[in-house]
Amino acid sequence: AARLSGGENRLVSLPLSRIRVIMKSSPEVSSINQDALFLTAKATELFVQYLAAYSYKHGRGKEKDALTYSDLSHTAEECETFQFLADILPKKILASKYLKMLEKEKRDGEVEGDDEEDEDEAVDEDVG
Repeated sequence: AARLSGGENRLVSLPLSRIRVIMKSSPEVSSINQDALFLTAKATELFVQYLAAYSYKHGRGKEKDALTYSDLSHTAEECETFQFLADILPKKILASKYLKMLEKEKRDGEVEGDDEEDEDEAVDEDVG
């Protein structure tokens, strides 16, 4: 069903075997109908094409005649339709910037932790 009569031209670009593996990874799935497999592959392919076209049209890559990762991540962040992809397509940041963010979070966590310890000590003094 996934091939035309010529055998060379495929109706879907994605490998059906991989899609079958992904579908079977769900515990609710026991068997997969060949038609369901084909339709899932085709729907996925069309979705990826739509995401790419939308990202290209609304992104900055159009200026360079190229679709970039930042175009995709911007689309996932800004377009409500694609926001479910925001965790999968996060904005890229430099490692140095990420390390600074971690350091800041660590410092902020220590400050909050110190306040909690002071409260615990005050409770202990009142009880004793």
